[in-house]
Amino acid sequence: MSNANQSSIQTRDHLYKILVIGDLGSGKTSIIKRYVHRFFSQHYRATIGVDFALKVLNWDESTLIRLQLWDIAGQERFGNMTRVYYKEAVGAFIVFDVTRKQTFDSVQNWKQDLDSKVQLPDGSNIPCVLLANKCDQQKEGIVTNPEKMDEYCKESGFHAWYETSAKDNINIDEAARSLVEKILAYDALLNNDSKKASDQFSLRDSDGQKRGKTCNC
Repeated sequence: MSNANQSSIQTRDHLYKILVIGDLGSGKTSIIKRYVHRFFSQHYRATIGVDFALKVLNWDESTLIRLQLWDIAGQERFGNMTRVYYKEAVGAFIVFDVTRKQTFDSVQNWKQDLDSKVQLPDGSNIPCVLLANKCDQQKEGIVTNPEKMDEYCKESGFHAWYETSAKDNINIDEAARSLVEKILAYDALLNNDSKKASDQFSLRDSDGQKRGKTCNC
């Protein structure tokens, strides 16, 4: 490609706010560290309140995506700040620990809290991917049955679910790509619709093996 052709390509620069939520100790911080910084450590302090990380993706030759990842403490669902933390988010991961069934039992509460506090401009729920984390260890509960997990995700409104491991770097990039693809699809759809109303979708331009399952929902 000539320099003239290269210069004629207009780069789109998107900034997307992504929430990472779930019970204390489910591995949210480890997943973010693996995804953003490409390392894993056994030694993380529990997140207090909220922490942030930025992941930059060269999605294609004309699209740069910046993911602002909000790592929200597991105990925050019981506080009053989640509505503030969730504001303007356009996607989310809910994380549970496959070795502790009680963290899966909390998933529905996290999803309901999320859906009640943040929506897309058209009133629909933000796309959400469920991460069954620590899949390098012994699993318990319905996560051992992929068909039941598929059914659960469809009924609960998850875009997809993935078994992940921050330790062994399993499916984290794949899960993130799935979420970003869904966000981009909403962005294109709603921006096309909004041309008549001239208001951009809140997915802001910054100028803004193991198993992975995508639910047909």
